[in-house]
Amino acid sequence: MDDEWICGRLGEDEPWMLGAVNPPVFENSLFTFETAGELGEAIKNEDERYVYWRGTNPTVDLAQRKLAALERGERAKCFASGMGAIAATISSLVKAGDHVLVLGAVYGPTTQFLRYLEKFGVTHTHVDDLEGCDSAIRASTRLLYFESPSYMAYAVVDIAEVTAWARERGLVSVMDNTWSTPIFQKPLTLGVDLVVHSLSKYIGGHSDLVGGVVVGPSRLIRPLALTEYQLYGAAMSPHDAAKVIKGLRTLPVRMAAHQERGLAVAGFLAEHPAVRTVNYPGLPSHPGHAQALRQMSGFSSLFSLELDTDSRPAVAAFIDLLRYFRIGVSWGGFESLVNAPALSTEESVRATMGIPVGLVRLSVGLEPADTLIKDLGLALEGVGPLA
Repeated sequence: MDDEWICGRLGEDEPWMLGAVNPPVFENSLFTFETAGELGEAIKNEDERYVYWRGTNPTVDLAQRKLAALERGERAKCFASGMGAIAATISSLVKAGDHVLVLGAVYGPTTQFLRYLEKFGVTHTHVDDLEGCDSAIRASTRLLYFESPSYMAYAVVDIAEVTAWARERGLVSVMDNTWSTPIFQKPLTLGVDLVVHSLSKYIGGHSDLVGGVVVGPSRLIRPLALTEYQLYGAAMSPHDAAKVIKGLRTLPVRMAAHQERGLAVAGFLAEHPAVRTVNYPGLPSHPGHAQALRQMSGFSSLFSLELDTDSRPAVAAFIDLLRYFRIGVSWGGFESLVNAPALSTEESVRATMGIPVGLVRLSVGLEPADTLIKDLGLALEGVGPLA
């Protein structure tokens, strides 16, 4: 079964659909049963049986089945946000006294959550590479967490090598695959134990959804679904699940268009004299490009560039001159967006990730590439000599 079929048709020809082109949205908060015994049996398997919205729902379940199939995983669990999925996943794998290894730069709130866990006796260490992992691993280490490409820097990790290292040491590996989507990268096939996504980004695709998902084997998903998912209460709504399903229908086509525009814009910026570097794995000049080609089938359109400046006012001036790139957080929708960590990220988090002041993140949307390139060129010229 190929990805296009999964995105567009998997589960949508079943009897409960009643021939509807769009899957029904089950708005009810609970489901009733013929007997008390039936209810009792259903509650024992509330992660799979329809009992109460906080457990699961037919509309949410369809989205989960599609996402699991796309990632080549056994099961998926959708959450009300990406951080809901990340927090529940990490919590399900650690206890007081445990240690987490974080490889490379990761999403800022993920780091903040790991700091939050310190008051419960869970510690963590950030490392840059496997050599750092060798030095930082402890007897209490239980989890290896990473992204590839990494947050803001977009460094590429050799996923198979990293997961083999973790497996040999008895660690569970968790990877954030939001950047690539399952269309361009399938970490579970490379040895990752659990994959997380923010569904708010490319998978939703229209900046009208906040959601998250974790995908992996039943042995890890089932206890998480019965415990952290239920207790944290970060349940995805059926309306948001319907948006996920609609987003998936066009995901393969949108990702191809994002890649085309992203490559064009990144290529232009890589040659501009006011730009020190462009961190985009799709460019042959990127240090991780060869590795990316071995484990990815394409590239999204989120990347960063470093302006030739160490001045926050100069960075802000560049951003304010842009007309077609909207200023805002998040990414993955139709609209092109710009953001600068030095202007918006907690200083300690930025320092941990080694992000320079001149770093600017671009999310290239689906507008014409020529229009976006002209916008960037004018803004770079309008700032003048960067100081």
